[in-house]
Formats: sequence, structure tokens, C-alpha cells
Amino acid sequence: MSAIRVVVNGVMGKMGQAVSAGLAATPGLAVVGGADIAAKQPKMAIAGVEVPAATSIEALLANVQADVLVDFSTAKATLPAVRAAAQRKVNFVVGTTGFDEAAVGEMRALAEKHGVGGMVAPNFALGAVLLMHLSQKAAPFFEYVEIIETHHETKIDAPSGTAAATARMIAQAKGKAFKRNVAEKETVANTRGGFIDGVTIHSSRLPGKMAHQEVIFGIEGQTLSLRHDQISRDAFVPGIAMAVRHVVAHKGFVFGLDKLMGLS
Repeated sequence: MSAIRVVVNGVMGKMGQAVSAGLAATPGLAVVGGADIAAKQPKMAIAGVEVPAATSIEALLANVQADVLVDFSTAKATLPAVRAAAQRKVNFVVGTTGFDEAAVGEMRALAEKHGVGGMVAPNFALGAVLLMHLSQKAAPFFEYVEIIETHHETKIDAPSGTAAATARMIAQAKGKAFKRNVAEKETVANTRGGFIDGVTIHSSRLPGKMAHQEVIFGIEGQTLSLRHDQISRDAFVPGIAMAVRHVVAHKGFVFGLDKLMGLS
């Protein structure tokens, strides 16, 4: 059986470099090209192999035959890339975050319209997905909840896509509003954090950090803390490889790696 041919959008970013190298080393997958706005040469080396490069997915797919687009670019760049891929019957896996529901809805529609497999996930690290699942299971039993997420200092969006998705999942599982302390006097604005669907979120951005999330539940007399620490971008590769194989074998759209892990 021939290898699944993958192109990576955002290939020169930190995530793109880690993902492309990881997928290139994964049996049954072959990275056959990369696109990045910063690409200055028509070729680039991925895991020691020279492959075509371009400044856009449109330009890359004009010269490269691919089975799957893997996107780790920016929220602004992802939709044009997915449109270009779907129109060429190329399946897609999106790990970029910062989208609104309308953008996700458009990607779902593109997969269905063009008969390709598509997947968007707020996180591809298996441990992070399990954290989200366990948080959802715990939610009905507690009255308070807060999410604390920490990422590296160059992360563009806040809160993280994972924290936002976790908050929505927790709120849905609870089925009613959590209790939330509102300070009588907040001497510094926003020190109680932001919130999504009634779930409080605190975001910090620090050098030396990668990706960390803790979900803390509370009820009278006790707390429950669930935490995931990602220490390397390599953590994403097994989940992305799982998604790549899925979109090749199954047409239609999926949101969230949990669907592939049998968690929902």
C-alpha cells in the first residue's frame, strides 16, 4: 500500500516544523511538500528529504499531488488553504486555533460539498483530549470550576483553543450555571479572569513553557484538580497521524480528536 501523501501549511513555524518532521518519520505517511508565507525557495528539506515549497497552498497544490493538507498556520490563513484543498479533492486536518463557529461551519460545508474528509481539533495531544473528556465527566458533580492555562510567550490567541473548547464541554455537561465568585471590589480589572459559558478561564504566557492546562473543580469541603502538561511539540504527532489516516478513509467532517479515540 502506498504512503499517504501529506502537505503542511505553515511549515516554517515552530508547530509546522515539528509536525512535518514527525509525520515524515511516521510509517505509512510521506510529507511531499510545504507551504509558508515565509518560503523563499522552491524547495525545502523536511527530515533530510528535499520537497517542493511555496508561499501558498494554492501554488503548492498546482505542482504537488497530495492526499491530505495538514494546517498549522494562522486563523486568517487556514480558510483559504482549506478552500483550495477541498476544491482539489484533497482531504484536510486543521490544528490551527482561534476560529469562530462560522469558520468551523464553513470548513464542515466544504468537506460535505466536495466529498472530502475533514477534521478540526482544538488539540491533537492525546493527554489533553483525555483531560477534556475527564473534565466533562466530572462537571455534573461540582458547583465551581476554573481553568488555568499556560503557554509559551509567542502564542497568538488567548484563551487557548483547548481551554475554550474545554469550557464549552464542561458547561454543556453541567447543564446549568456553575457558581462563580464575583468580587465585591476588583481593584485591578480582569484579575478574576474571563469566562466562556460561565466557566472562568485564566491565561498566562511565559517563556520556558510549552502548553499546560489545569481544570479545578470545587464543592463544599473538597476540590478536584485535573492537569495536563505538554513538554514537547512532538506530543501532537500521534494524534495528527491518527487524524490523517481517518480523513483519507472517511469522507465528511469531524470536530475533535475525541471522536476518533472512542471517547464520544
